[in-house]
Amino acid sequence: MDIYFYNTLTKQKEKFKPIDNNEVKIYSCGPTVYKDATIGNLRTNIFQDVLRRVLKYNGYKIKHAMNITDVGHLVSDSDEGEDKMIKSAKELNKSPLEIAEYYTGKFFNDLQDLNIETPEIVCKATDHIQDMLEYVKKLVENGYAYETSTAIYFDISKLDKYPILSNLDLDNQKAGARVDIDPEKRNPYDFAVWIKAPENHLMKWDSPWGKSYPGWHIECSAMGQKYLGDQFDIHTGGIDLIPTHHENEIAQSKGKCGKVPANYWLHGEYLLINGGKMSKSLNNAYLLKDIKEKGYDPLVYRLFNYSCHYRNKLNFTWEGIDGTAKSLERLRNCYQVNLEGIDEITEEDNKKLIELEENFHKAINDDLNMPLAMSFVWDVAKFEKKSPKVSNLLDKFDSILGIKINKINLKNEKIPQDILQLAEERKIARENKNWAKSDELRDIIKEKGYEVIDCKEGTQIKKLK
Repeated sequence: MDIYFYNTLTKQKEKFKPIDNNEVKIYSCGPTVYKDATIGNLRTNIFQDVLRRVLKYNGYKIKHAMNITDVGHLVSDSDEGEDKMIKSAKELNKSPLEIAEYYTGKFFNDLQDLNIETPEIVCKATDHIQDMLEYVKKLVENGYAYETSTAIYFDISKLDKYPILSNLDLDNQKAGARVDIDPEKRNPYDFAVWIKAPENHLMKWDSPWGKSYPGWHIECSAMGQKYLGDQFDIHTGGIDLIPTHHENEIAQSKGKCGKVPANYWLHGEYLLINGGKMSKSLNNAYLLKDIKEKGYDPLVYRLFNYSCHYRNKLNFTWEGIDGTAKSLERLRNCYQVNLEGIDEITEEDNKKLIELEENFHKAINDDLNMPLAMSFVWDVAKFEKKSPKVSNLLDKFDSILGIKINKINLKNEKIPQDILQLAEERKIARENKNWAKSDELRDIIKEKGYEVIDCKEGTQIKKLK
């Protein structure tokens, strides 16, 4: 079945054609490990994980590289200010290495909590200084980079076109561009590929230009080329990386080897908080631990992301998380009910299930359309017949969803299957506002020795004393 992706490079949805029919090569921009990853950051990781899972669902092998930025990312994405790692180290009175190790560990703990697969290659910037140096030397040799008293800059005037991902019109902006950062720059939008270090700089290495350190953009270019080659299939990241980081990656690659590094560029949109921006000043820069501390399974946040396409803004609210928690509970209950189901699956039932499976497959292959895919997941979960065949299909879907649908809800762990099924029928009755049926089912459950309690966390079932 064909796969289609929206390609930021061409501004259109395209049929996916890998360079190698057997293996898809992906590069993802990883975290700058100077602070905790927010749930907004993690939204990008969830989208990238779904991409991996969809490709594997379609039979491809994956070679996926993700960087860990532990040097070179300045506090401004426009190559201004102090290195984020050094700024954090000074604030916390720790070494940059200690900061990097601590936040890298926390980042991977978050990925584990969200059931996000670790890429095949995880590469730290500080482990690849020599690779970056060789890359910069080649840019200078090719005439695409030049030296000033403070840095080695990439000369954008040497390119046939810049930028090519964003719609920024540089010709109409150059008059107002900031040129006071380094008056030695040839063009206002030239960017640093290598930065000469001040005497007291904490992170610096020997180079032909003295003690210095890499620019942020050169890291991904050097590591992407080292592990995936001059050209690979897919480059991913958040939408915020388009106008600076990814534009400059492309520029560097064209300067070194004359090629755009990736054929498909996929970008995830922003996460909003209660309809507005996430910010520390508004005290809404939520972390995954904030969700866990409120008692929610972290996979609730993963499922919450499927309510919106990755290319659309997603609005986070605690009400939305609460509703999703109930949905996750219900999906897991449906799985368990079907696992013990004894209904006969007819030929007509099989046709319906096959059609639902095909519709799910088409949805995920249509630029990772998870909201549409979830509609077919629910159609299967609510399937009239209760059978292990249904639970097996839900389990197959979970290879994409990653929500551990076969996990037993702890509060229902010792509840008999017939009670769980009655509780599920009652939920459906309540959703249909069939209050008489709901009350009838509650009474039946009570006659069997159990009590149904509707609460904020979802439906709880307790054995009567």
